[in-house]
Amino acid sequence: MAYSRLRRTSDQRKALLRDLVTDIIINERIVTTEAKAKELKKLADKMITLAKEGSLSSRRQAAETVRLEDVKEGQTALQKLFAELGPRYQDRQGGYTRIIKTVPRRGDAAPMAIIEFV
Repeated sequence: MAYSRLRRTSDQRKALLRDLVTDIIINERIVTTEAKAKELKKLADKMITLAKEGSLSSRRQAAETVRLEDVKEGQTALQKLFAELGPRYQDRQGGYTRIIKTVPRRGDAAPMAIIEFV
């Protein structure tokens, strides 16, 4: 599978995507550049697929990617992924996220997009 390098070294790119996937799990909708949104879509859909499975193995695989951040009192992003988002898409066969293009960013005119769960 070909992917965008996002003009970063591999460790910076991995850290960026981990942050973005954790943010989208917590907020369910984020604004970012189009290129980052397209890369995030692949990773977010993979996390939902793991959450639908719900096994210990899939939880450990997701824990390698999703950061340990609190959503609300007593619930982390990983717990929200498996408790709320996984069951929500149980009957859906993929395509859990959508990308909506918005106006270019002021300053450098980078193409911006909103990525959210369907």
